[in-house]
Amino acid sequence: MTATTTLIARALLLDMDSTIVNSEAVVERCWRRWAAEQGLPAVDVLEVVHGRQGWATMAALLPDRPMEQNLADNRRMLEQETADVEGVVPVPGAPAFMAALARLPHALVTSADIALAEARMGAAGLPMPDVRITAESVSASKPDPEGFLKGAAELGFAPEDCLVFEDSEAGIEAGRAAGMRVVGVGDRAARFAPTAHVRDLTQIRVEGLVDGGIAVRITA
Repeated sequence: MTATTTLIARALLLDMDSTIVNSEAVVERCWRRWAAEQGLPAVDVLEVVHGRQGWATMAALLPDRPMEQNLADNRRMLEQETADVEGVVPVPGAPAFMAALARLPHALVTSADIALAEARMGAAGLPMPDVRITAESVSASKPDPEGFLKGAAELGFAPEDCLVFEDSEAGIEAGRAAGMRVVGVGDRAARFAPTAHVRDLTQIRVEGLVDGGIAVRITA
C-alpha cells in the first residue's frame, strides 16, 4: 500500500549534485586523488565532501592549512571536475521532474561554480534553470544558508514559501537554517532528518496550482 504526502510551496530550490544530477563517480575520483596527495584516508574525505564548496571541505579536514593553499587546490579541482563528465547522469526521475518545473518558480542552488554546473547539467541532459545561485554568487559555503536565501530573494519569495531539495548534511542544514522545509533525496539524506525523504525523484510529482502555489506530491 502506498501513501502520498503533499507539501505546498511557492518556489522550489534545487541542489545539483546527487539531487538532480548523479555525479558521484567523478566526485569520488577527484577527491580520492586529492586525499592521496594529502596522505588522508579517502573514506574520511568522502564522508564530509558532499554539499560544500571544495575549499570549505579542505578547511574542515586540514584546519591548520593556509587558506590560500585550499583556494589554489579548489581552483585546480574545479578544472579537473569540469573536464571530467564520465559517468555523469540524471538522478532517476530528474528529466520528468525538471520538465514539470519549466513554467514554475524554481532555482538551482549549488556549491559548484557556473562552469561546473553547466558541464554537469549538460552531461545529464537537464535544462539549466534561469535562476541559478553558484559558488560565484555567495561569500559562504553550505551549511551557511546564504545561497538558499539568495535563491528565494531572486525568485521574489519569502524563505518560508520555498521548498529545498537536497542530498547532503551540509545542504539540509543550510535549508533549515534559511527557514525552509527540505525534501531529502537519496539514501545519504535520510540520516539528517529532512522534512520529507525520497529514494529518488521518481517518487515526486509536481503540480502548479491555480492560486500560484506548487503542490509537491511524495509517494512512499
